[in-house]
Amino acid sequence: MATNNPATLLVTGASGHLGRLVLRHLLETEQVPANQIIATTRNPQSLQEFADLGVNIRQADFDDSASLEQAFAGADRLLLISTDALDTPGKRLSQHKTAIAAAEKAGVKHILYTSLPKPDTSAILFAPEHFGTEQAIAATSLSWTLLRNNWYTENVYFGLPSALASGQWYSAAGEGAISYISREDAARAAAAALASDETENRAYTLTGSEAVTLPVVVKAISETIKKDIQVVDVPVDTLTQGMISAGLPEPVAQVLASFDVATQKGDLGEITNDFKNLTGRDPQSFQAWIDENQEALRKAAEGQSVAH
Repeated sequence: MATNNPATLLVTGASGHLGRLVLRHLLETEQVPANQIIATTRNPQSLQEFADLGVNIRQADFDDSASLEQAFAGADRLLLISTDALDTPGKRLSQHKTAIAAAEKAGVKHILYTSLPKPDTSAILFAPEHFGTEQAIAATSLSWTLLRNNWYTENVYFGLPSALASGQWYSAAGEGAISYISREDAARAAAAALASDETENRAYTLTGSEAVTLPVVVKAISETIKKDIQVVDVPVDTLTQGMISAGLPEPVAQVLASFDVATQKGDLGEITNDFKNLTGRDPQSFQAWIDENQEALRKAAEGQSVAH
């Protein structure tokens, strides 16, 4: 989809998994000229391939408001990809607020943010950080777009190593289902929204076209890698303690367990048409993602490291 929008577009966190894909879709799918794209990152050298294409690469430190204001200068539309600062409670929200204030001071006109579904009521432990960011954006003079990305399909890799080791996938999700969306599709939607000329304040909940339960997920993986894995239902406290016993820090275990709580509660099972409304195409189905990633899943089953 070629864009006729002459605005300068900025992507934060551009060296991350999602950010790189957004840049690719801006250049290739949306056909945005490289000189209209700014990409910010803590490590500019990591984006040399995009610099070689003509994208303006800038260093940005989310803990330094002055550096952010300088990095955001000249941008009309800015995609704020949520940071990965989950180690310290409240740090991510503080970083986001710093970035939002810097964007306003730098003269950005429209801000887009990668949030999650139902941030005000979700059982996911870091949902309040997303909701707080949404509120901070709404309090500015900027127009905005909220991209509430559902659970990435790639996140099934998180539970795979322990399940392969024991043959059992422990879950507190019950019969809850998730309408997975691939990171590729989330990036495609973000690029479409960023490259558009939409200025109306709007929230999109980006999901797949079907909601699948963990037994369905595990069955598809088992058939692909030719290894039997069984889903074992456990209480959430048992799940949390099991992850701690396996070596995960308690705060991390609690966050991961909260995804099962959210799944059981129905927070991640909503299905919308927002992805198609943004991109003009259907999202990738869960089975299609499995088929596309057979080799990576088999490598994971063999103990090889897989980038996801």
